[in-house]
Amino acid sequence: MGQKRKLTKGQQRRMHANQSKRLAKSEQSKSDQWSDDQLGPLQPGRVVSRFGQHVDILDNQGITYRCNIRRAVKSLVTGDRVVWRKAPTQEQGMQGVVEAVEPRDSELCRPDIYDGLKPVAANVDQIFIVSSSQPAFSDQIIDRYLVACADAGIQAIIVMNKVDLIDATEAEHINQRLQVYVDMGYKVIRVSAVTGEGIEHLRDSFVGKVSVLVGQSGVGKSSLIDKALPEVSLVIGDISTGSGLGQHTTTVARWYPLNEGGALIDSPGIREFGLWHLAIERITLGFIDFHPFLGTCKFRDCKHGNDPGCALQQAVAEGKLDEGRLANYHRIIDSLDKN
Repeated sequence: MGQKRKLTKGQQRRMHANQSKRLAKSEQSKSDQWSDDQLGPLQPGRVVSRFGQHVDILDNQGITYRCNIRRAVKSLVTGDRVVWRKAPTQEQGMQGVVEAVEPRDSELCRPDIYDGLKPVAANVDQIFIVSSSQPAFSDQIIDRYLVACADAGIQAIIVMNKVDLIDATEAEHINQRLQVYVDMGYKVIRVSAVTGEGIEHLRDSFVGKVSVLVGQSGVGKSSLIDKALPEVSLVIGDISTGSGLGQHTTTVARWYPLNEGGALIDSPGIREFGLWHLAIERITLGFIDFHPFLGTCKFRDCKHGNDPGCALQQAVAEGKLDEGRLANYHRIIDSLDKN
């Protein structure tokens, strides 16, 4: 037997595009199963989750409806505000049709092998960057998330979890690094899911906002959700049990309304959301403490390393800029070359 020929990336993209077109055509015929005069009036809704060519929509009364999507709606992700119409009857599990999507205030994207940068959540107000001492505390990872938040135009809040596990030998270093963020204007919340320290403050910070939790594996994001947002933890458990899958096995982003107002958008893919491949200029702008010095270097193409007349290096020498932040910046830039 001959060896099976491997598809090129171009062939894979074309095959993916053709499959998407066939699926869209099939789903469009489903959305046409009701005539316009059968559908109810236009009403606002929020995308709870998307599955292929249909979505779950939350109405103003807190009821969820599964809907088809009009072909004219090109992009729809969890968190989108939409205009939809309710169907007179349920047909093949569908209960309505999404007619249009409202402009987004913000969006989170991640790389996709076929589509480049792909939106995964929309209209997020704030991102909680969760860190801890176990695994080892890393302000470099925090800085990567801060760049991603700044680039997306979304407020960042730093959460230091497992404060009960910080020993005396590392407490001084961690407190010093966290103070750098406080001095820059970032909100820092210290919590422990075990002792309950700071949990009430953390919960209050979610109220009335659309939020996302991010952080590397092992920092305790699930434990924080269990303690600070028990209503979300309960629904996640119900979904996992009902689907027959283990908890957090799905990568679909989902909207979880909070009892006091606001919502959490959650999925494993979003929880470990990192710094995607950005141009160097956008990464530089993501370091907000660099802003007073940018454009004042001796040379326009300054790399902010050992370049003569570098304004950032001078600011570090004068104590106006944190040395660790500049070092993390260079680590991020170096990682782009390796990738």
